[in-house]
Amino acid sequence: MSIGVTEQFCRALADITADTIPTDALAAARRLVLDGFAVGVAGTRERAPRILADHLREMGGADQATAINFGFRTSAVSAAYLNGAAMHVLDYEPMWNPPNHATSTTLAAVLAAGEMLGADGHQMLVALIRGVEAQGRLRVASRQYEPRSLTFHPPGVTGVIGSAIATGCLFGLDLAETRNAVGLAASRAGSLIGNIGTMAKSTHCGMAAAMGLDAALMARRGFTANPDIIEAPNGFAAGFFAANWNPDALVVSGAPLRIVKPGYAVKMFPSQYATHFVILAALDARAQIPSPRAINFVEIVGPIMPYVDRPRPTSGLDAKFSFQFAAACALLDNAIGIDSFSDQRCASADMLSMLAKVRFVQSSEIPASLDNMWVEIAVELESGERITAKCAKPAGAWGAPISDEQHGIKVRNCLRTVFSEPQTEDLIETMSCFETLDPAAFRILMHRSGNFRTSH
Repeated sequence: MSIGVTEQFCRALADITADTIPTDALAAARRLVLDGFAVGVAGTRERAPRILADHLREMGGADQATAINFGFRTSAVSAAYLNGAAMHVLDYEPMWNPPNHATSTTLAAVLAAGEMLGADGHQMLVALIRGVEAQGRLRVASRQYEPRSLTFHPPGVTGVIGSAIATGCLFGLDLAETRNAVGLAASRAGSLIGNIGTMAKSTHCGMAAAMGLDAALMARRGFTANPDIIEAPNGFAAGFFAANWNPDALVVSGAPLRIVKPGYAVKMFPSQYATHFVILAALDARAQIPSPRAINFVEIVGPIMPYVDRPRPTSGLDAKFSFQFAAACALLDNAIGIDSFSDQRCASADMLSMLAKVRFVQSSEIPASLDNMWVEIAVELESGERITAKCAKPAGAWGAPISDEQHGIKVRNCLRTVFSEPQTEDLIETMSCFETLDPAAFRILMHRSGNFRTSH
């Protein structure tokens, strides 16, 4: 009897163990933990996670895991939900290729399950790597390399399975239990692109983390689902990807782990990844402009990406997906940070005036995949002078790695939104050797991260 795709997929992922993971994969996972944790801390200051925290606190739950920076503990599933949403709400977590958000969907679940179980840091890194690999293979199998080809938001589709695989690893699920966890997780998959630019988007990642963890917990108790759900008629592949599906990508052997190759692009700005090209081109142009008041007209030329063509964003969240806002903000402020995407900045008079001067031209001659695209900007001054700039590869992207020192600037900026400088440095030191943490040290880390509450 032939072995089905779901079983092959689960078997291949089970072969990723502490004994087989190379040191470069562990290093990549360690940086991912630090980045995701720091971004999640900064995300707790946003309104969407604050509302979600109030909602989950009121609902109650078992004393299993920490709600980071919200001062309470709850069930592991609820903690994964809240922490995953906080890790994603700023749109500051690393980007993957094909497009996905594998950090918030996997790390939040791993931290919650690890705290509930009393796992050590090395066990959690192995689980994280396995969950990331699952999502990477599913995204390659989808053949969706360009954002414009998406109907569903990828982390809501693949993240729930990645979470189930990762937490199933921590729980020690056997092959049959893992297949059931994947089967159950697949029935919790889905999230709509139409909600991008709203509070709902952060819940795509939080719910994926939570529902994958819940699926693994249920499978551990003996709950069953279709063990061949990926290839089943009317199953996961047919439901989400139809004719574009390539099942061979799920069962490759001998290839480097995807956390290493192609790896992930570290975001250096808290916005949709393609806007980074616009921001950097605009900052380059701004360096040649005496004052924003001298700007008469701005033209952005980029790939065909309808969902980032937002000439009048209505909120800070909406602005994170606007090429026009990205250019306007960079030209006005000569810098982009977390506070750039506030509702107040979005509605300010100078911003509205600048947005009226910005046009986005979508060109079919520019590739729309994130690893091959570029953006050009032309700024016409009142004097008639025309200034141009181009960005083809942001720092931190695939093939443009950043140093630990550069990454440290981002991490410190995020952590310092909540923690003091000594607390920040202590956390960085602890997170930078995450795999050495024993269960007691990890519990202390989570206890500390849960109780330094910022003013909400």
